[in-house]
Amino acid sequence: MTPVYFARFQVGRIDATPVGPTFAYDSRWLATAGAFPMSLSIPLRDGTFGPDVLVPWLMNLLPEDPALRTVGRNLGVSPQDVLGLLDHMGRDVAGALSLGEPRPHETEFRTIDGAADLERIINDLPRKPFLAGDDGVSMSLAGAQDKLPVAKTPDGLAIPLNGTPSTHILKPDTEHLPGSVQNEALCLTLARLCGLDAASVTTGRAGARSYLLVDRFDRKTDDNGTVRLHQEDFCQALSKPPAAKYESNQSGLAGPTLADMFRLVDRHMTAADAVALLDAVIFNILVCNTDAHAKNHALLLSHGSPRLAPLYDVMCAAAWDGITANLSQAVGGKNRGDHIHGRHWKRQAAACGLNETRVVARVAELVGKVDKALPESVATVEAMPAGGHVLLPRFRDAIAVRCARVSRNLDD
Repeated sequence: MTPVYFARFQVGRIDATPVGPTFAYDSRWLATAGAFPMSLSIPLRDGTFGPDVLVPWLMNLLPEDPALRTVGRNLGVSPQDVLGLLDHMGRDVAGALSLGEPRPHETEFRTIDGAADLERIINDLPRKPFLAGDDGVSMSLAGAQDKLPVAKTPDGLAIPLNGTPSTHILKPDTEHLPGSVQNEALCLTLARLCGLDAASVTTGRAGARSYLLVDRFDRKTDDNGTVRLHQEDFCQALSKPPAAKYESNQSGLAGPTLADMFRLVDRHMTAADAVALLDAVIFNILVCNTDAHAKNHALLLSHGSPRLAPLYDVMCAAAWDGITANLSQAVGGKNRGDHIHGRHWKRQAAACGLNETRVVARVAELVGKVDKALPESVATVEAMPAGGHVLLPRFRDAIAVRCARVSRNLDD
């Protein structure tokens, strides 16, 4: 039996059964005035939820290959043993819940002793993802990219221990995607300058390494400490495993389409959330983000209505060689940003239950906002601690070219 906690309050329990793990809410949680569901696919009610919804939800808390295989090898746990992995890594995951043990009363950190220590940790991440196996470390994030949850303390960055919540995500530079730190900083800064709700970022340096530091939108810190906020990605909400995060995939399961995601928003959220999701879709195409799959969109869950989470994990792929130009999800039947015309936006609007004229007008409006905000976004990134990058002008130019193409295509 694996208990599931919100802080020190037991939300429910996971049981290993012959057919797979199952979940049931604790009756006291169901009777709590501020209770929220673990997932839209696991609503608040009595009874048992089977592996068909629980296993995909749990799998989406874990990293993907090759990090998943490395973690399994380091921990001596099969990469297919989801509960076994989360037994080691489940105390600080995406969202508000922890698995195995409740949050401690006191916070506990391992100090990162300056730039040299941080550089060593970053360099070790490929062979030790999430520092899995270190004493007291129990945390996980989804995705394939090297990253590390950290906490910002008065003494600097630190590694949270024994269930202490992290506050930021550190994403180091990567050799096969040069300039990735400045690229993502540019895209998320640009989104915020365009008035979109996006994760707040800055950059940093540790010796020869640079990194992006992302404020966690599922954490809230004040004078009383850090509180976890609950969230899930759209794969979790739609009961899809990570392998089906792309609309077109070879997993044997159909991946979420934009229409699937808008239907979910229509059922559970507000018209404002539908507009925010539309803005995210448009923006990702304008900045050439071909990796805007269903796991890179999320929603925040609370006792009231869920709402769309801020934008995150946005990068311009057009400036790198060898990266697919295909979108993660088609727009009006087209999966290339340069090939989307006005008629495709209208077709997609109809499929998503949106007003066709207003969608086309919103595309044009965001094109203008992105064009206007690009110079300031570049200057902002250059002023961040890691500075600029030789490829930063190429990222800027690729976005400008895409915006011009999208604008011309709107008339058709």
